[in-house]
Amino acid sequence: MRATTMTATAAPPTPTTIGRRAWTMLALGVAAQAAGTLVVTAPALLIPYLHANGTSLTVAGVLAAAPTFGMVLTLIAWGAITDRIGERIVIAGGLVLTTLAVVGAWLAAGDPVLLGLAFLLGGMTSASTNAASGRVVVGWFPKERRGLAMGIRQMSQPLGVTLAAVTVPQLAEGSGIRAALVLPIVLCAVLAVLCAIGIQNPPRPARHTAPADATANPYRASGFLWRIHAVSILLVVPQFTLSTYGLVWLVGLGWSTAAAGLLVGASQFVGAIGRILVGVWSDRAGSRVGPLRIVVVSAAVVMGLLALVDVTHLAAGAVFLVIATSVTVADNGLAYTSVAEAAGPFWSGRALGTQNTGQFIAASAVGPGIGALVTALGFAASFGIVAVLPLLALPLVPRADRSHD
Repeated sequence: MRATTMTATAAPPTPTTIGRRAWTMLALGVAAQAAGTLVVTAPALLIPYLHANGTSLTVAGVLAAAPTFGMVLTLIAWGAITDRIGERIVIAGGLVLTTLAVVGAWLAAGDPVLLGLAFLLGGMTSASTNAASGRVVVGWFPKERRGLAMGIRQMSQPLGVTLAAVTVPQLAEGSGIRAALVLPIVLCAVLAVLCAIGIQNPPRPARHTAPADATANPYRASGFLWRIHAVSILLVVPQFTLSTYGLVWLVGLGWSTAAAGLLVGASQFVGAIGRILVGVWSDRAGSRVGPLRIVVVSAAVVMGLLALVDVTHLAAGAVFLVIATSVTVADNGLAYTSVAEAAGPFWSGRALGTQNTGQFIAASAVGPGIGALVTALGFAASFGIVAVLPLLALPLVPRADRSHD
């Protein structure tokens, strides 16, 4: 049974009522998460400056990992809070807390311990935008347009990473850590105000009038969400294998570091466009899991092709890397939208937090794990092993969508 009784303050989004308000929510959601991504990414880009100024690579690495670890600690909690009090307060309030955390990092710039603590808090607070921005997009867009909307939302990560890459290292090298942290402080503070003013919680059924199946724990009702989480964890390995080691692989094929870096950056944006196209495809197909199944098979194929390229030293290695990068990120929006729809309006925050937590944990293991594989076996064998993971994910993809709309 689907919940049909809505709160009196707003009408549910439909193909005929969708308009400027929904697109405003999407724009604010993308900007908020891009700002959070900037905060999380900045410490890793400070490593060259920190190392050049006497910080060991081990300590610098710990500082770089602190925000991601903080996100893992709080993603589910932020999702639960979003389910309880709504998206507007979580996004705006989370950005306020993130601003304060980065101010703390600015003040602690000379103390590695305090700086690491501030970065940890920055990750813990910026997780609010991950949990709530997707939920507000799903809430304001009708089912027929969510694939497109969530594909656009997925661009927030490459936007945040790019913004960090073009500002943080240069500012740190020229004027120190504090100068590099000014932009994250200002951006988070400004967006906190804009989100507090502009974001409206999407309409949803009143809890006391909603049917029991709408408010019940969806993890107990079926294994659908667990299966999507497992698929996403397996698929995040090829994605992060390429984003982490793609540059190293290209350099090994004879590319200059500068040229390889430009290609890897360009491939991320091609992948972002691919997410949008796959989202539109799922809208037109009326299914998330159908396209997801095809993406899973494609991920196995492209990783296998990269292994073949490494063995044969084909001249078109760069083309295959761009294609593989686009394919291996294409599942993100599909899985995210599917999780939100299956969890329903009362559980989607926690479900999306769980989805992100599993992916972050798996992604954090890619660096050392794939690094060890490449060291022992080389890139061809490592790509071949990674290609097996999508094949393991294929039988886990549910046969039919599940929705609480």
